[in-house]
Amino acid sequence: YGVLPIENLINGTVRETLDLLRDGALEIVGEAVVPVSLVLAALPGVTLEQVDRVYSHAQALAQAEEYLRSRPWALLTTYNTAGAGAMIRERGERDAAAVLSPRAAAIHGLTPLTGPIEGVQGNRTRFWIVQRAGGSAVRATTSPARTTLLVGLRNEPGTLLAALAVIAKAGVNISKLESRPNRVGEWEYIFWLDLDGAADSPEILGVMQGLADVTLERRILGSYPRGEAL
Repeated sequence: YGVLPIENLINGTVRETLDLLRDGALEIVGEAVVPVSLVLAALPGVTLEQVDRVYSHAQALAQAEEYLRSRPWALLTTYNTAGAGAMIRERGERDAAAVLSPRAAAIHGLTPLTGPIEGVQGNRTRFWIVQRAGGSAVRATTSPARTTLLVGLRNEPGTLLAALAVIAKAGVNISKLESRPNRVGEWEYIFWLDLDGAADSPEILGVMQGLADVTLERRILGSYPRGEAL
């Protein structure tokens, strides 16, 4: 199994995850909602006044943007938050700090220079649990469940409305709707939808049947129990 971030309470959708799942090599089998706390941390003995640049993943920098923009620091992106801390430790950078969790700071021997700096109290990130497509995990058949769809539409007036009408007629709630470039035509898009309900429910089965008449492509990326905050 793998774990991929899909949505943050402050910064919204992690679009790279949508693009990664586009080709169908992975399927979603679960989700988890994880509280996120971020601090600014540096090597022991370093003060805020010594810092002239801050490293972290782009998502973490965005979540702490309000605080970070209050000082004239250069903001530099890294592959992940923990990696930013490891890099500072390995290089011995005494004029740099990292945005990361308090636990990651401790693991990499960094000292927090601040308390929590995320922009919203109760910050959380939703993660998808994924596996290779066709694996042994069983689709969610009990409530509450969520089903994630990928839908391709003709680039014509009313096609999105027609697809949404199918879902509304079935009485299914759309908890999330996102568009991404389809990588084929210029300025053409595919749509990702999170629907409340299990793929094997009569409602979702009806949606899939109805979408066949109004879409170019429709595919279930996963049906799984809705995650609760840990």
